[in-house]
Amino acid sequence: MNHLRKLLVLVLAVSLAAPSGCQWSNHSNFQGATDKYFEDMATSIEYPAESKCTLANNDPALAGPPPVTLLDADKLEYWDLSLAEVIEIALANSQVLRELGGAVVRAPDATRTTYDAAIAESDPRFGTEAALSEFDAQWQTSVFWEKNHRLLNNEFFGGGTRDLFQDAAVFQSAITKQGATGSQFTIRHNVDYDGNNAPGNAVPSAWNSNFETEIRQPLLQGAGVQFNRIAGPLSEPGIYNGVLVARINTDVALTDFEIAVRDLMSNLENSYWDLYYGYRDLDAKIKARDEALKTWRSVYALYETGRTGGEAANEAQAREQYFRFQEEVQTALSGEILDGTRVGNGSGGGTFRPTGGVLVAERRLRVLMGLSPTDGKLIRPSNEPIMAKVDFDWEESVDEAAARRTELRRQKWQIRRRELELIASKNFLMPRLDAVGRYRWRGLGSDLIGSDRGLVPGTDIPDNAFANLISGDYQEWQLGAELSVPIGFRQAHAGVRNAQLLLARDRALLRDQQREVVHELSDAIAEMDRTYVVAQTSYNRLIASQQQHQALLVPFEENKEVSLDLLLDAQRRLMEAESRYFRALAEYAIATKNVHYTKGTLLDYDGVYLTEGPWPGEAYRDAADMESLRGDPRRLNYASSRAPVVGWGGIPQNVDGVPHESFDECPVDEQLPTEFVEPTSALVPTAVEDRSAPNAVTPANWQDTLAPAPPAPTPAAVPRVSPKRLPPSPPTVGK
Repeated sequence: MNHLRKLLVLVLAVSLAAPSGCQWSNHSNFQGATDKYFEDMATSIEYPAESKCTLANNDPALAGPPPVTLLDADKLEYWDLSLAEVIEIALANSQVLRELGGAVVRAPDATRTTYDAAIAESDPRFGTEAALSEFDAQWQTSVFWEKNHRLLNNEFFGGGTRDLFQDAAVFQSAITKQGATGSQFTIRHNVDYDGNNAPGNAVPSAWNSNFETEIRQPLLQGAGVQFNRIAGPLSEPGIYNGVLVARINTDVALTDFEIAVRDLMSNLENSYWDLYYGYRDLDAKIKARDEALKTWRSVYALYETGRTGGEAANEAQAREQYFRFQEEVQTALSGEILDGTRVGNGSGGGTFRPTGGVLVAERRLRVLMGLSPTDGKLIRPSNEPIMAKVDFDWEESVDEAAARRTELRRQKWQIRRRELELIASKNFLMPRLDAVGRYRWRGLGSDLIGSDRGLVPGTDIPDNAFANLISGDYQEWQLGAELSVPIGFRQAHAGVRNAQLLLARDRALLRDQQREVVHELSDAIAEMDRTYVVAQTSYNRLIASQQQHQALLVPFEENKEVSLDLLLDAQRRLMEAESRYFRALAEYAIATKNVHYTKGTLLDYDGVYLTEGPWPGEAYRDAADMESLRGDPRRLNYASSRAPVVGWGGIPQNVDGVPHESFDECPVDEQLPTEFVEPTSALVPTAVEDRSAPNAVTPANWQDTLAPAPPAPTPAAVPRVSPKRLPPSPPTVGK
């Protein structure tokens, strides 16, 4: 006892003397973070290694010419494109569905591409193939050899010896198949070899072989086609990744892709009409500048001869007007890098917000089309905006938006998923009761595959284990049940409650989304009517401005007494009226497009159809081989009789009506509020305008009292003022 006390005191003293905590070693050879080579390697920033198949460095945009600026705009050729051609080029170059604002650089993971739906389908964790793989047959096999030598305390366990020498081998091979009803089928082959020095052995070594079949069928929890196709076999509460859920994940990815395509089409139209207005605004400013130049020349001539009207103040005022318009021409040509018209800038489809510059708008359109910033040509719109009155039936538009708006269809997929998850969650409220059945054939022999001479001489042991197995003389079977019951089912009840709350949340979101869509549609139609009326007013204003300018210009050119202030003011008013008129036309075109955007018919409006790309050739050959083995086709119910419908199939475009019916009744405790009513009327897409037909502004298109429309100006090929356009002795600021 005294020795034990002395030992404890010594251990305590050593522990108190030892330093506490972890410290760096003070070894002189260790430099740590102060080592120069360590610091250079640990703190350097490296570039990734790129393979030869990386396409980023092969992009033609990286080798394009420098951008077009004000200094070289007169060196360009024009490329006249219609809106349909713009859409066609953009779709051909759109593996990435672009957005304005550089989101592809800032957040590439959030950018939609043409690969997204296929990625969701092929996801090895949550995709359809991953869910189907749970029902694939699994083959498992193993083989082990071992050498044992041990001393045993009891001769009984050594077969009569306490010094046991043993050679052993174990071989197992099994194929397991999961069924859609939750059942599990297994075929198993077991072989073991045992050779030892036990005196009780009839032969020194023996082979045991057996074939075994097993069937395990859940009777309560985990049973049924419906549950296993929703949650998948061997799932847990809250984790549902069956075939039906995986298929809905793919459908959600497809709706996300459709939304991205729709937004791309909307932004293409926005940018197209932005560019159209940029050209028209530039034309108006060029004409105003040229008129100001003529006025300056006239006043300067009077100034040089000292006649009335050529006072220095008048000459300076006319000169200031010219340079003001020249500045506006330069700004209208180049523009400023501001936020232009794009999806979501005030309205869903985009509120008209022009940058007022041709070059900036043209580069934005090139971004969306997937072209290089410049290629020596300047894109010029060849389409004119729609100028005829377009009317939409309100009730049909509301029904169409409720059925065809992609965001609502996406939310309905989410709701269907929540409904399936609620069905699956209730399965976990039952105990786990499995019926199990096994049947086994056995064989024993001194050799695994021998000469089949019968028994080993002097024993009753066969000499061929496989022959003894196949004879069927030794068969066994087993029937039973396994029961597992969590006391209280706390996790299962939490899973059901969570599924109910998620379903209620998504249904509430759908109701609010529908209300929001109706408000958006109301705003879009009201905005379309506003822009049409404003375009009428702008046209009348343009006619009045032209008449005022002409009334002042003729007397001025005839050297009659006309106030220079009035003429210069008339020039400004005419420029502003013409620019505002074409802005109103662009606003009306975008507002009409936005109604289709809100109704969910923009892709139809632009003639764009979504379809799946080709599969590999081997897939078509496999499908043909499988079809040749089929009998008469029959309807298959993949979701069981309790929940037969997951989707209605493809979304039709340009057809009279879409599937819109209920597949079953909501349980009493899950019914939607009474104010929510599913639209059931037949839906007819509204197509009241012909975008390909030429449109001209005439009194019949607007009002009977309006004067005939002026001819539409053409974009100027040389927007800058060249010396040839000035008089032989041009006036300068110095004079």
